Amino acid sequence: MENVKVSDKDREMAQVCLSCPMCKNARIDQHGLMNACVKNFTEAVCPFCQAYERVYGHKAHEPVEAQA
Repeated sequence: MENVKVSDKDREMAQVCLSCPMCKNARIDQHGLMNACVKNFTEAVCPFCQAYERVYGHKAHEPVEAQA
């Protein structure tokens, strides 16, 4: 990802995406309906999904990697 400055507002908006039931389900179930919706529609228009991508460096529908 490019050098993108992440503001405090971006972090706040990314937290909304983290708690969004649709996005949360999309990250868990990679083959479900919610994943398809978030992947194909919501990311294009949702400012929270866009902020999530800026903050975490990956799309809102992509699975969260297990932390060691």
